This record gives sequence, C-alpha cells and structure tokens, in this order.
Amino acid sequence: MKQSKLYSIAVIGMVALFFTSCKQDQQQGQQQQQAMPLAVTAVPQKNVTVYTTYPTNIEGVINSEVRAKVSGYIQKVLVDEGQKVRKGQALFKLETQSLSQDAEAAKARVNVAQVEVDKLKPLVDKNIISEVQLETAKANLAQAKSTYNSIIANIGYASVTSPVDGYVGAIPYREGSLVSATSAKPLTTVASIEKVFAYFSMNETEYLNFLQQTEGKTLQDKIKNFPKVELVLANGQAYEQKGTIETVTGQIDANTGTVSFRAIFNNPNLLLTNGNSGTIKIPKQYENATVVPQSATFEQQGQTYVYTVGKDNTAKSTLMTIQDKSDMFLIVKSGVKSGDLIVVKGIAKLRNGMPIQPQKVAFDSIVKPIKPLFQ
Repeated sequence: MKQSKLYSIAVIGMVALFFTSCKQDQQQGQQQQQAMPLAVTAVPQKNVTVYTTYPTNIEGVINSEVRAKVSGYIQKVLVDEGQKVRKGQALFKLETQSLSQDAEAAKARVNVAQVEVDKLKPLVDKNIISEVQLETAKANLAQAKSTYNSIIANIGYASVTSPVDGYVGAIPYREGSLVSATSAKPLTTVASIEKVFAYFSMNETEYLNFLQQTEGKTLQDKIKNFPKVELVLANGQAYEQKGTIETVTGQIDANTGTVSFRAIFNNPNLLLTNGNSGTIKIPKQYENATVVPQSATFEQQGQTYVYTVGKDNTAKSTLMTIQDKSDMFLIVKSGVKSGDLIVVKGIAKLRNGMPIQPQKVAFDSIVKPIKPLFQ
C-alpha cells in the first residue's frame, strides 16, 4: 500500500517536472521569437576634423570714407556704385559759384594791397615816410594773399577725389544735396577688396581653450601657429580660399565678454565685398579618435548614451563621456572603446536589457553623407 502511494507521488512529480520544463522551453522560444533583428557595428578609431564656427563680418582691407571738406551743393556725381576707381580720381563735383565770387573779391584785395606796397616803397627809400608804414602794408598784402589762397584751396576741395584705389560703395547723396564736413553720412566709401578682413569673436572660455591648445610660448607665436580657417558664405556655400588669422585683441570686452579676432582672405574674383556676412570655421584635428555615429546615440537628463551589445546579444544602455563632435561623429572620451558592438539603427524601439538579433553592418555605411534629393 505504501509502495503504491510512493509510486503515485513519483509519477506526479515527474509529470510536473515535464510540464515545467516545457513551459520554460516555451518561454525561451517566445523570447527568441521576440528578439528584434537590429543593425550593429563595431566602434572604430578614425582621424577626425572637427570645426568650431563663429559668425563673421567682412570688410575690405582698405575701407575709406569719402567726405566733403567744404559745404556746398552736389553739382555732379561722377561715378556709380560698385565702380572701380583710382587714387585721386574725381568722384563728386560741388557747386563753387559763391566760392568763385569770394575768390574774385579776395584777388581784388590782393591787388589793392600790392598797389599800396608798391606806392610806399619809394617814399621809404626817400625817407619821406617811416619804414613801419611799409611793413604794415606788406602785412596787409600777406593777409590778403592768405585769404585768397584759402578760397582757392576750398574751390579745389569742391572736386572730391578718391583717397585710395578701390571700389565705390553706396552713394547716399545725389545731385542737389547740400553736404559738408559734418554731414551724418559720408558721400561714399571706397574699399580695396583684393583682400578682405573677416572679423569674429570668441567668449573667454573658448579663447583660453584655443590658446592652450595652440603651440607657442607667446601670443605672437601662437598666432603664427593658428590653423588656416574656412569661410562659409551667407548662401551656405564654402568659399574657395582659406584664411589666416592675423590679429587677436588679447583683451576681453567688458560689455560682451568676448575677444575679437581678425582673419584675412585673398579675394581674387572679388566675390567678397564690404558688408558681407558669413561663418568662420576653425578646424581641430583628432588622430585615432574613438567615434560613434550621432544617429546611434540618445540623451537622458543631459547625458549621452549608446546601446552596446554583449555576448548574450542583449542591448545595454551605456553612458558615454563626449570629448567633441563633428557633423556625423561623436568623439568618445570614455564609456565605449574600439571594437565594442553598438546598435546603430532602431534604437527608439529598444530598452535596457532587451534581447536582439545582431545584424552586423560596416561602420562607413552608417555615417556616409546623405545625398540631397534636390540640387
């Protein structure tokens, strides 16, 4: 009786163990079926160029304001905006009628004074009058000549000429406008644009980092070792010439908290002109940097993560410390290393610890530039 009971219990246990095993196998099979096939790639090391960008304003190397030296109405505008001019070339002609009348009157006073001097000379020679009277007459003659010469000079100033070789800018005043040396705006500007300056600014932190990362003991040494910079035009196109940083103020502006830089660019095709805007790009080189595609990362609470794949084919959210970034890469300081497998597509569907079916793809196929649909 006891043996029969023991036999029954053993049979029941074996049945229970069989069904438990089947259930576990079924659960494992369901987990295998639920594992998503996702693209993964090995983290590489690459030589990467990273750019820091700054807005910039363009000016001609020479940018001279042209102003009237005398008051008068503009009689003629002799050039047009954008025209190339030479130093000394006439740009504007001011009305000189009143000055011409003043000049005639001044010339008459010179003649009168000269007659007075000529009349007194023989009288002094004969001791009829004192020499003091003659000296007074000579002084009056000198003053009359000075007044006349000043008026003639002003008549000359009525022809306004270019101070430098260059290109004429905007002309805010036209025929009939009254202008003077104190006019709010200059008559125009003449700019030499065969070379142009690009002005931009860095904040204090960027400036200190830039200096510390550049070779050289003194500021001048560092300026000589600054990398060539690139220029992106307002239309988003890259300018064909590279520029050289020439000067740094070295002083922090108390109002803006920035340090000003000036780069120079050759402008052989005269594509750049006064007043252009754009973006300066300063390159920084990283050799054998550990990189991950930006598209393979996600952020939580301001920190950057990537899904790494372990030997058990489960996805693990891994925190990374980012050193820098380019248009396509994040340069990793810590968190992943060369050779680690990371998920590069479908990360929005993942959760930490989820199983996946890794589908290995080439790293370069993930980060290659996307061709625009429309040209």
